Parts: sequence; structure tokens; C-alpha cells
Amino acid sequence: MTRRGKVFRGLVGVLVTVGALEALGRAHLTSEDNFPPASKVLSRAFELAGDHDFVFVQLKATLEAWGLGMLLAIVIAVPLGLLLGSVPIANTAARAIVEFLRPIPSVALIPLVGLILGAGLEMKVTLIVYAAMWPLLFNTLYGLRDVDPLAKETLRAFGFGPFAVLRRAVLPAAAPFIYTGVRLAAAIALILAVGTEVLSGFGEGLGNFIGNAAIALGGTKDVLAGTVWAGCLGLVVNVLLVAGERRLFRWHFREGRS
Repeated sequence: MTRRGKVFRGLVGVLVTVGALEALGRAHLTSEDNFPPASKVLSRAFELAGDHDFVFVQLKATLEAWGLGMLLAIVIAVPLGLLLGSVPIANTAARAIVEFLRPIPSVALIPLVGLILGAGLEMKVTLIVYAAMWPLLFNTLYGLRDVDPLAKETLRAFGFGPFAVLRRAVLPAAAPFIYTGVRLAAAIALILAVGTEVLSGFGEGLGNFIGNAAIALGGTKDVLAGTVWAGCLGLVVNVLLVAGERRLFRWHFREGRS
């Protein structure tokens, strides 16, 4: 299927979903305050785009936490993955602690991190880094396993040192896997940014806007409008990352098709 065909089908799916939600809202199966029609939710979402406080305070706070958390997660997880994947002793030593920490939900750490760091950017960034580093770490490890051992041995035979082998053979082969980890981590980081703001109940951000609307009288429309904005942010981030992936790793896609 062509890219234009995929976009068209995606738009049809969105329109069908919005139409179904509009019909359910207009059917008055429950109070409109509890389940407003999709048209009113979308109208409210467009209104928020012109709200200075919403855009430059709430959205800005969420995007700042997301961006800083992603940057730190990449800086920590990718080198750590390269170390664990290249040094078997380090991998064996760290395996137990990694497997212990990985299943712990980030949201379960909100009270502890809040007590230690307080409300604000530091708490959100810490939780985002904790959640986002796992897909980055494991995709880096998977990428290292995919490196052709013959390529590494050939470089060593020609006198290249460990760092040269890493730069010329390991990183190019592992890069598509690492980038996939970035895509997965970006979605998880956005979920954590918004979710932390909702559950913490204090500070600024899109999640804080949604949480305050949820306890306000007749705030369902704002809750849903904020959720629409969260979904749109996730969609934009993914589209940009996919476009970057296709541009940076064209050779990888050609190999996959062949």
C-alpha cells in the first residue's frame, strides 16, 4: 500500500471513531455533562489552543519534563547498554539488579520520589528517566547481539582497537535497534509525564490540568479535551520519529525489503 493510501485509511478510521462518539453523545444515554458529544470535546480542545495559560504553562511544563527526561534516559541507558553488551563480566554482575528494578512500576515510586525531591520538574524527570531507560537499554543490548561477529573480527585483524571497532562496526549495526528504543521510550516518557502530573495532584502540566478538571463540576469536557491534546502530542512525536528513522536508516529499510 502506498503512503497516501495508508494516510487515507487512517483518516477514515479517525472520522469513523469521532462519528461514533458523536452519535453516542447525542443519544443522551447519560448526562451530557458526563459524556459530551465529540464535536463539543474537539471544540473545547481547539479553544485551549488559544489559551495562553494552557499552552505556555501547562503544555510547556509537560514538554519540558518529557524532553529533559528523554535526553537523560538516552545519555544513561545507551552507554550502559553498550557496556553491558560488550563486557560479559559487567553484564553478569548487573543482571540481577536490572531484573529486580525493571518490573517496578514507575507510578509506584511517585510517593517516594515526591518525598525525596518534592513537587516539580525534578520529580517528573526522575520518574520519566526510570521508565524510559528500560526500552533504550534492552534495545541497545538486542542491537549488539545483531552485530556481525565477522565484521568485528576483520577489523581487529587489520589492527583496529576496541573503540574503532565500536565506531565502525558495532554502532552502525546497533543504531536502528537503539532508535527503535528511542521511539518506544518517547511514548513511555510522555505517558509518565502526564500520568505523574495527574497522580501527584500538584505542580503544573497537562496532567495537572486534566486532574483539576476531573474534580471540577462539569469538568468532563475539559478532561476529554486535555486527553485529546495528550493523544495529539504522542501522535506528533511518533510521526516525527518515524520520519527521522526513515531518513537516517534508509539502508536498513532497503535490507529489510530485500
